[in-house]
Amino acid sequence: MHNDVEPTADSARPPDTVDDSVFRVLMEVSADGLAVLDRHGHFVLLNTAATELLGLPADELVGRAAPFDIDDVSPHGSRQDRHHTTWPAPDGRRRDLEYCLAPVAGGAHAVWFSDVTDTLRQQERLTAIARAASSVADAYSLRTTLDAVAREIAMTANIAAVQILAMDDPRDELRVLGMAGFDDAADFTERLSACRRRGAKVSFMDAFQNGEPVVVPHRKAAILADPAWAPLHAIMSYPSWDSFVSMPLIVRGRVLGVINAYYVPDEDPGPHSLAFLEAMADHAAVAIDTASLLAQTRSQAQLDERRRLARDLHDSVVQQLLSMRMQAKALHAQLERVDTDPGRIRSGAEELAELSGSALADLRGLVFELRPLDLAERGLVEAVRAHAASQQARTGLAIDVRASSDLELDSSIDVQEDLYRIVQEALHNVVKHAHATAVKIRFTRSEDGDLVVEVLDNGYGPDRTSDTAGEADHDTLGLVSMRERTQRWGGRLVAGARPAGGWAVRVILPCPSVPGAGEGEADGR
Repeated sequence: MHNDVEPTADSARPPDTVDDSVFRVLMEVSADGLAVLDRHGHFVLLNTAATELLGLPADELVGRAAPFDIDDVSPHGSRQDRHHTTWPAPDGRRRDLEYCLAPVAGGAHAVWFSDVTDTLRQQERLTAIARAASSVADAYSLRTTLDAVAREIAMTANIAAVQILAMDDPRDELRVLGMAGFDDAADFTERLSACRRRGAKVSFMDAFQNGEPVVVPHRKAAILADPAWAPLHAIMSYPSWDSFVSMPLIVRGRVLGVINAYYVPDEDPGPHSLAFLEAMADHAAVAIDTASLLAQTRSQAQLDERRRLARDLHDSVVQQLLSMRMQAKALHAQLERVDTDPGRIRSGAEELAELSGSALADLRGLVFELRPLDLAERGLVEAVRAHAASQQARTGLAIDVRASSDLELDSSIDVQEDLYRIVQEALHNVVKHAHATAVKIRFTRSEDGDLVVEVLDNGYGPDRTSDTAGEADHDTLGLVSMRERTQRWGGRLVAGARPAGGWAVRVILPCPSVPGAGEGEADGR
């Protein structure tokens, strides 16, 4: 703490309105900046620390209105009665000050104050990091997630605009995955490509290629003065910014893209701000990497489905066609015999017709599985009803599909397709493993608005009470695939034996308008 007191330029002692008790008060208040204000709220006395914090010498501050509200004064000057204000420093930066006031003789006031700019900024950044982490966990699409991350960054006090860009190779076109702070930048990538063709120096490419942050002071003025950047002048001139930082997005040692941050004028990106951007870049990189892994999982699931359909095609339709061929040959041989028996021919023809009908039903079912047209044309529930009717006709299994009367599915077609495939897989498992005679499929909403889809059978399938990804027998039932489809949209899958007998598969997907899904899991019950 500085105890040196800087008086007015004319006198080394405080004015008559301030007696010696002021010095005792100043000594008792433990803080960096100490000052005395007159009854009108003007500076009359400051210590050295106060002039350093305010950035002006004492002779320029004395007589000047202080930024402190003397109406906020506490009778006892308690440190607990703290207030906040801002001060426009001579360098153009806004400083956040925390202060408390105490009355002194002659109607004057003593004030203690400190600079809390960095502390408040750090609190903003930590809050933004926490919210960004939540958005990465809860959002349903990569663009939604990274737009949220970009907004959180732009909400901090010293950043005007943000872009989150991804690219696979420096020679490839980049993709804008998140943006905030710009006005109309829908064609940013096209305009940037035009700038690159003109020979513009793109600073963030260095961050992408080297995996290190790039800091460029006074970047806006340079861009607006360079004709090579003309295609982007309109976009870059809108936000009030000056300096520029590009932070690489790195996961598992690989650079996936960059976060570009545009700092407001007179705000240099210091170590704390760079650390904040690095933390946000980690969240963005995780989101991009997770989306890529989910896409790979989806591709693998589709490949596995094709293989299963190929096996089903071989086991059902192909085998039935072979039987039909053998039956047709047997009929041909009967017709060539002299003692042809019309009854046997009639019986063989009826068997051939039955085989062809069964093969046709199986083939139609497999075609529907490959491309459920009803899903786009009639919606999820009707598509499931059509599939259930096909399964019922083919297997004799009684399948009852019901949806609550107030159910409105506002999910995307991708979500509905994954739900359809989950129900399809669950029915396949019932037919193959459960030895059931009846199945109930239910579409409802929970009290929280979550979508609940249930497939319940009355069979006596294997006695399992939990779904563990590492157990190979569960893999054969397709629970892993169903769980992955559920987790893709932030939901939960529960599968296991029912207390009353039979097996249950239950999917809970969070309502799209209420993010915050639970972690995907498949706990038996």
